[in-house]
Amino acid sequence: MEKQRLDKIIASTGKWSRREAKELAHRGQVVVNGITVRSVEEKFDPNLEEIFVNGEALCYRRYTWIMLNKPAGYLSATEDGRGETVLDLLPRELQRQGLFPVGRLDKDTEGLLLLTNEGSLAHALLSPKRHVDKLYYARTTGRLTEEDCRAFAVGMTLGDGLQCLPAKLEILTAGEESEAHITLREGKFHQVKRMLAARGKPVLYLERIQIGNLTLDPGLPRGAFRFLTEEEIEKLRTLV
Repeated sequence: MEKQRLDKIIASTGKWSRREAKELAHRGQVVVNGITVRSVEEKFDPNLEEIFVNGEALCYRRYTWIMLNKPAGYLSATEDGRGETVLDLLPRELQRQGLFPVGRLDKDTEGLLLLTNEGSLAHALLSPKRHVDKLYYARTTGRLTEEDCRAFAVGMTLGDGLQCLPAKLEILTAGEESEAHITLREGKFHQVKRMLAARGKPVLYLERIQIGNLTLDPGLPRGAFRFLTEEEIEKLRTLV
């Protein structure tokens, strides 16, 4: 990997700004390969060097990828004057890493949301040309039928003229309230809700459980997050 300035490497963790990194170095609190380094202008390969800051081993990630189990009530944005965003669920050091949501979930929709600071891969995953599948669990008012499944399968044109690509509706239970899995190849605004509403089955609850080949970790509580593994990141790369 190409060498980088020491202050940039330290700031990439989100725990310190570049200015704070400079102050730490001046105080002799930055050690690289056992040697105190007082100039943050020196360059190192963060994947090869052993770097300690304040006695703590520095964990370098070129890019950060996070899986968040989004709860209702949070906006899928980096900032919004209308209420709390998903970034408010993260600790301060991660909020400082320039993370942004990969796509969006409605404020009252829960489940799998990815956050990253790797723009190229995020934008590729969101590209309409990629048709990355998204799987949702929905609970609706009214009895879902095979006719609804067929309507989803051929694609729908909504009342406002929005054209939706063919999608998959799998009925799990049917009754006064129904449960279903919905697989979309796109992610237009309020699409699941609008498609089901067009069939007279308004959504009571909606959760995203899968993006492409990446499934929401069943051990991740609502509102919690974890870093993606290298294997999971590679799975995302195979989609694009």
